[in-house]
Amino acid sequence: MAALSSFSPLAILSFVLVIAIIVSGAEARPRAFFVFGDSLVDNGNNNYLATTARADAPPYGIDYPPTHSPTGRFSNGYNIPDLISQELGAESTLPYLSPELRGNKLLVGANFASAGIGILNDTGIQFVNVIRMYRQLEYFKEHQNRVRALIGASQTKNLVNQALVLITVGGNDFVNNYFLVPNSARSRQYPLPQYVTYLISEYQKLLQRLYDLGARRVLVTGTGPLGCVPSELAQRGRNGQCAPELQRAAALFNPQLEQMLLQLNRKLGRDVFIAANTGKSHNDFISNPQQFGFKTSQVACCGQGPYNGLGLCTPLSNLCPNRGEYAFWDAFHPSEKANRLIVKEIMSGSEAYMNPMNLSTILALDAITA
Repeated sequence: MAALSSFSPLAILSFVLVIAIIVSGAEARPRAFFVFGDSLVDNGNNNYLATTARADAPPYGIDYPPTHSPTGRFSNGYNIPDLISQELGAESTLPYLSPELRGNKLLVGANFASAGIGILNDTGIQFVNVIRMYRQLEYFKEHQNRVRALIGASQTKNLVNQALVLITVGGNDFVNNYFLVPNSARSRQYPLPQYVTYLISEYQKLLQRLYDLGARRVLVTGTGPLGCVPSELAQRGRNGQCAPELQRAAALFNPQLEQMLLQLNRKLGRDVFIAANTGKSHNDFISNPQQFGFKTSQVACCGQGPYNGLGLCTPLSNLCPNRGEYAFWDAFHPSEKANRLIVKEIMSGSEAYMNPMNLSTILALDAITA
């Protein structure tokens, strides 16, 4: 074993990857995948709810194969969970509320995400009937009961422990809560730094609950550059500059989130929670869109008003002919091409993007220890 120390970390990782490929090739089924969060990762749960936070009308889904029609995803095509599922060699997770989620489909995993929700229960109250985080976690427990009836308690525990989990939440706690209206209730209750501290403490409780329910590999994304989305450029930005207060909120939130995840891992004695710095990925193509093949990172492909940033994307909205040239699909959400760039960093990004390790490394290590 002493000879191993003479190898570089890169060589050791390469060896791990080779072994993992051999091991994973023998697996009968890709690992299960569970998704929690907001509209950035909602695969269509809100289609089954009486809410205005829906993406069930054209031109949403215009590039989604094979139907090229709306699915409930807030995207022109694939969203981040879809692309991660592809990396896992699995089919996309179904929305938990979908009647198609039954039988062996339950073993693929499920998507519990719901557009409009936040860490806090009072976030997105204007959308009324959405699946708030506490309810998403209750659905996760229900899902496990359904799987248990299918394959038994022991195999269900293994399926959940070995599953990959993605959670994306927090942006709405600023956009659709703290900064929603001037002098909002939360902004009167807390100065921004204290509000961020409160959010992080509440988020930690949700993540601990997720762990208690059996999650052992959890990708946790930060917020994007909140002040640079077309909606905020249209409403709060000046001369095309990002809205400073929302940018300050993201700059406070993301580092504290990462530190909280590392502290949780130390407490648990294992790398359960992986900080995915999707804000950095976003910032890369917002600051230099041409480098990534975009024509613009300010104007949304679908919308109306300045930067196509006012109101919803509807059949009557302006619609760009080439979605691949736009970093933003609508006033808030990345295009499929931007989602692909984000997932590329999730898969293979350095520690600046994925701390303590990227998803490719996780998959390789877990294949060996499975």
